[in-house]
Amino acid sequence: MAKNQDTASVLAFEKKLVPSDGYMYGTQWEERNSNASQTALQLIEKSVRGTISNRLDKATKGDPVKLNAKVESPNLQTVDSCALAPEQDTLKLHFTLKVLGGVQTPSACNNALFKESYTKAVNSYIEKEGFKELGKRYALNLANARFLWRNRVGAENIEVQVNALNKDNKQSWVFDATQFSTRHLDNEDKQVIELGERIAAALSSEDDFLMLEINCFVQVGKAQEVYPSEELVFEKNNNKDKHKKSKILYSVNDIAAMHSQKLGNALRSIDTWYPEFDDAEKSAGPIAIEPYGAVTNLGKAYRTPKDKQDFYTFFDKWARGTELERIEDEHYVMATLVRGGVFGESDK
Repeated sequence: MAKNQDTASVLAFEKKLVPSDGYMYGTQWEERNSNASQTALQLIEKSVRGTISNRLDKATKGDPVKLNAKVESPNLQTVDSCALAPEQDTLKLHFTLKVLGGVQTPSACNNALFKESYTKAVNSYIEKEGFKELGKRYALNLANARFLWRNRVGAENIEVQVNALNKDNKQSWVFDATQFSTRHLDNEDKQVIELGERIAAALSSEDDFLMLEINCFVQVGKAQEVYPSEELVFEKNNNKDKHKKSKILYSVNDIAAMHSQKLGNALRSIDTWYPEFDDAEKSAGPIAIEPYGAVTNLGKAYRTPKDKQDFYTFFDKWARGTELERIEDEHYVMATLVRGGVFGESDK
């Protein structure tokens, strides 16, 4: 079979939104802007005795003696936890975000014809749209503090302070995250648009960047538990080793932290263009930008090749000069390129 002349079997893009890990500190709401009142949060190791709560097999279900035997057997666990000090009522989450330009040029591409048509398509999008819609959506996910994940639930107050650190163009924004929805991304707040334009300008550039510092304060209540990222436990505890932890939380240099990947996933949760978004029963709200619209905690892909709604279906046409039917599909393609990844196709 002859090779396609414009097929790039090696094709890769570097991510353009680069968050740091998020570091967690405790403070008091009234003193949140005083560095002297902030203390780094550390992980606490606990040993707990649990009870049986999993589904039973048929033999145990029908035999009360076997069930009582299982109930009498203690479910001993060692776990990590993290909480504010007794006098503290506010969590501070600190991270930085670098926004890079250069999406016009793949980090690796082994076909000159494909690279030429791709670059033309990107430049056309930048000239037409200028990343303004994507920039606004990324900005909104900073303003609404989606990156807090579980820490956002049940908070009395949430304040997000965003500082642009570029030495020649410093700027600051302050958002009350409780005033912004995490489900609808059609907000036209003046500050969100202003921050979005700074993000869009960096993404549209060939080699410029924007450095943002984010400090988020969450009033959750005195001594309340907070939630760093949880590490994967690859090996389950066995009877020979009762001292392994069943829950391991993430920390860096003894500071409780959130994974940069988890923060990045929240920031790129801007896909409201998938087919089921407007279906109240099937919608998952805004989902993270992924080639197949994968939402792992729901075990579902919202963009399937069968429905011709996945990234590759759109990208293979668009990058070769064919216009897509909807501008929303172009937004989705560009957002996937901002996400980065390896997208080469077979040349056979």
